[in-house]
Amino acid sequence: MRVLALAGERIRWRCSLGAVVLGLGAFWMATPVLAAEPATRMLPDFTDLVEQVGPAVVNIRTEEKVHVDPRSAQIDPGMEELFRRFGIPLPRAVPRGDDNGESDDDEPTRRGVGSGFILSADGLIMTNAHVVSGADELTVTLPDKREFKAKLVGADKRSDVALVKIEATNLPTVKIGDVGQLKVGQWVIAIGSPFNFENTVTAGIVSAKQRDTGELLPFIQTDVAINPGNSGGPLINMRGEVVGINSQIYSPSGGYAGISFSIPIDEAMRVADQLRTSGRVVRGRIGVMIAEVTREVAESIGLGKPQGAMVRAVEPASPAEKAGLEAGDIIVKLDGKALEKASDLQRGVSAIKPGTKVNLQVFRRGAYKDMAVTVGEFEADKPAGKDAEAPVPARNALGLTVDDLSDAQKRDLRLKNGVQVVKAEGPAAKSGLREGDVILTVENTEIRDAKQFGVVVAKLDKKQRVTLLVRRGEWVNYVIVQPGGH
Repeated sequence: MRVLALAGERIRWRCSLGAVVLGLGAFWMATPVLAAEPATRMLPDFTDLVEQVGPAVVNIRTEEKVHVDPRSAQIDPGMEELFRRFGIPLPRAVPRGDDNGESDDDEPTRRGVGSGFILSADGLIMTNAHVVSGADELTVTLPDKREFKAKLVGADKRSDVALVKIEATNLPTVKIGDVGQLKVGQWVIAIGSPFNFENTVTAGIVSAKQRDTGELLPFIQTDVAINPGNSGGPLINMRGEVVGINSQIYSPSGGYAGISFSIPIDEAMRVADQLRTSGRVVRGRIGVMIAEVTREVAESIGLGKPQGAMVRAVEPASPAEKAGLEAGDIIVKLDGKALEKASDLQRGVSAIKPGTKVNLQVFRRGAYKDMAVTVGEFEADKPAGKDAEAPVPARNALGLTVDDLSDAQKRDLRLKNGVQVVKAEGPAAKSGLREGDVILTVENTEIRDAKQFGVVVAKLDKKQRVTLLVRRGEWVNYVIVQPGGH
């Protein structure tokens, strides 16, 4: 028998065969040195990746003219201090002699910053739709400090993908990677302009794939540090290929909290192809309100395991109603492909060209049934840019402009009440709120419409934090806002 005893750097052997002591001793003394080598190999060097991809990552600055109602020329002192602190121009009243409100000199400018990456040598750039939403002017800055005015090619709010174009030639471009080869645990890096610090590089690992957050597209989840200004920048694998667009973070404060989400580049490129061709994205729909199938429901109705999408309602005169679908049906397959969860149906149908006939396998009252449905067209997004008839933003201590939900939106979201965020500024933006969020409650008061929202907010103590219940996609979360930004 042999016993290995380590004391400091001394190795002693007790063995019945003294002749092998020297040979075995030399082997074991070398072992600690060999064991350290794998740890060294596990630490990646990102310098080559940055040199390879960095020249094709751009900074995008936006400017938007903000019309101010003459009746709201006075600004809350707390908001005034917030504007001064962040260098935002103070709103000024439109001159009385200019009744048509066309005096650009008297309109303050709202500025934003984001990131993007060059797809083609002639200046086609991909970014997030929320980066360019509502912008009157787009300025793209390259890493070599050249600046260009950019034009919006198209933006798709549902996927949060946008394309802009600058007039240039022989630009460096990125390589598009294969998301299918991306694995959880692999190293990835992000390059962008967090807080307008251009060409900032951060690194981390892939935390999860196909993360369902209630948005139209599934996300790549990482622990790469992403902050405001990183939006629209590339997520890059260790081969120097773009595998995602950095789009969202999960945070109670609005800042990086260790969880970041990126749009898979294969999904983004499919959207980009349509934007480049027609300036908008066409999606399919069948007209059903759906929900997840719980284990208890699956077992109780004889489905066996939780799968598919439960039909909660069928829209009148929709493709689903014409095909005979009923509330309570469980859609388990789309054109032969099994649906693991409800969002698989939404994403699958949206990717189908309107007018296409598809087959649905439905579980109804203990039996499976095949049904043919002709896919309809989802209501197209309004063109990106400013709405000439948009209401004048109402001023409040939270920095939120909201609007009533339409009946169609309430049906789609399966909500009875709530208001939709039109713009989020100051304290609201700092807390992570953004356009499209739905406010359900303010300090536990259920919000019915925009008018009531204004009344409730006006009564808030501006020195106290305010708790909002907010829905984004299918997720609901509590967001804390400090009025006045303090």
